[in-house]
Amino acid sequence: MISGKHKWMLPLVLPNLTVATVVVFQVLWHQISNTQDLLHSLVYDLLYANLCSALGFLLIGVVVQKLIRRELPLAPTFALCFFVVVPLGILIVQAMLTATGHAPRQYFWPDYLHTLRFCMPLSVVFGLGAIAYGALQDRVQRMEATLHEKEIAEAQAQKSTAEARLRVLESRIHPHFLFNTLNSISALISVNPSRAEQTVGQLAILLRASLDNSTQSLIPFEQELAMVESYLEIEKVRFGDKLRTSTLVSKELRCALVPPMSVQMLVENAVKHGITPQRGGGKIEVDASLKDGSLKIEVRDSGSGFNLTSVPAGHGLDNLVERLNSLFGAKAHLNVSRRDGQSIVEMVVPHV
Repeated sequence: MISGKHKWMLPLVLPNLTVATVVVFQVLWHQISNTQDLLHSLVYDLLYANLCSALGFLLIGVVVQKLIRRELPLAPTFALCFFVVVPLGILIVQAMLTATGHAPRQYFWPDYLHTLRFCMPLSVVFGLGAIAYGALQDRVQRMEATLHEKEIAEAQAQKSTAEARLRVLESRIHPHFLFNTLNSISALISVNPSRAEQTVGQLAILLRASLDNSTQSLIPFEQELAMVESYLEIEKVRFGDKLRTSTLVSKELRCALVPPMSVQMLVENAVKHGITPQRGGGKIEVDASLKDGSLKIEVRDSGSGFNLTSVPAGHGLDNLVERLNSLFGAKAHLNVSRRDGQSIVEMVVPHV
């Protein structure tokens, strides 16, 4: 973006350089014969050029921006400037030069008409150039603003993802979760050593996956399901037959990409709010389907359900909503509903 200081460099420097160039050519072509004529021509031209450029710049700075923003119609505005503003501006400058004694009064109208004849074509060229320059400058500024917004959105997405991974990792090493898991492993060692060993392996998979996916914004759905299945196997040790699970995801959809630990978070929520409160336990189902170019993932449980608006800020599901918004915008969303006696949390993301 151009600063105010640099904006004024153009109307101050260019007219003076142009005048100097013209005077040099006049000397070389012997159109100026003595020093007095040289000084008179130089002073006259410099005053005329700087006054015209200053007035023109003030006008162009306002008109061009309005034209670019489509606040003014192009053709009528350009005609007004060409037939009214330019002649009037030259008249004002000519009057100022005459009033200050730099132009003889008897040559006022001849000088005015002579200058007007040369300035009218130049005004068209410079006017079109100013509009083109202003349009390009406005486009650059818009691109910079869009890029800045995109960088902010990406930074927010990275932050939300990092926070989600941190919360999931914290849940893995949370004393309550570790105590229940280790207590279950301890109880299994004497009665079912192979199951105890399997549970240790499932816990290792969960912890390793939480760390391995720390640098990725999307992972294959198959990897996400592996974490979900490991988590559910660990919880089955604690709940036993009270926890029943079902996963219905086709082979094709397992190659789709999803945010890491997103489905995992939905399943943990189902265990905590749908299974744990029920004396007789319940069932959790994970289902996925493709509709209108979007991947729809449902996590269903036999609990009493909840309202998404009641989820407190910073909660796992609230963080997941922020992540989906940062990654996909309006193309992704989270829905909570009840159907056929089941609580359903539906996550919809673009199929990639």
